[in-house]
Amino acid sequence: MILIDGEPAGCIDPADRGLAYGDGLFETMAVRDGDILALEAHLARFTRDAARLALEPPSAATLERDFARLGIAARESAVVKLMLTRGSGGRGYRPPSPARPRRITSVHPWPALADRHAPRLAWICRHPIGSNPATAGIKHLNRLDQVLASAEWPDADHVEGLMCDADGALVEATRSNVFLVRGGVLVTPALDRAGVAGVVRAAALEHAARLGIPTEIRRVDRAELATADELFVTSSVLGVCSIAALSGAAPRRFPRETIGARLRTALAAAGTIA
Repeated sequence: MILIDGEPAGCIDPADRGLAYGDGLFETMAVRDGDILALEAHLARFTRDAARLALEPPSAATLERDFARLGIAARESAVVKLMLTRGSGGRGYRPPSPARPRRITSVHPWPALADRHAPRLAWICRHPIGSNPATAGIKHLNRLDQVLASAEWPDADHVEGLMCDADGALVEATRSNVFLVRGGVLVTPALDRAGVAGVVRAAALEHAARLGIPTEIRRVDRAELATADELFVTSSVLGVCSIAALSGAAPRRFPRETIGARLRTALAAAGTIA
């Protein structure tokens, strides 16, 4: 079911700037037993990202009405997507003034994933992720880099593709954030030049601090994957997904899953992931 500005609809104005230019942002949220997990954190991030794009976000009451109309409370498991565009505008990049933002809320079946807790395969994408500090961290609608990288998907045994920037720095995966463990230290790439600052990533870092796990947020060279002890990715849908091996020209196995398992347990107990 899809709502456009709160009303059931299946079509959008061809002049919408989200369609024409990727001018907007979105959230992807997991539903379990009628509740949207980590809803407060998702809406806080959504509000921050909207402010960076000079967009007026919908009120909490407006979104509550949308969620009620989508029947979220009756869903055992589902995925909710919330999009906000700058609305319709004429031809040309210059934003209309005043803009009339358009929200699109939708609910989708929970994806048919294999056991998310079983270690999976990943690969390193050939397509690089673009760098732009002005939009780094924002979950904006322009996902062309991720689309082109996902076209490389080897097969159903692979759960993710790791994306690097043009300088060979690891940034994120096509739809999730990346963590590696080296010498007992939890490391995740800094997202000051590219990437999405995920809600589950932030929660994982917070719980790592509570558990006394040393952490580093910094530039991560792709070559560091060769000496990592553990690798996992995080997202609202994947949760904390352990990577057993990287395939490709330089295959690498990750025999351990210790810190990832501890964080999965902590985040599930906190109601952040399913």
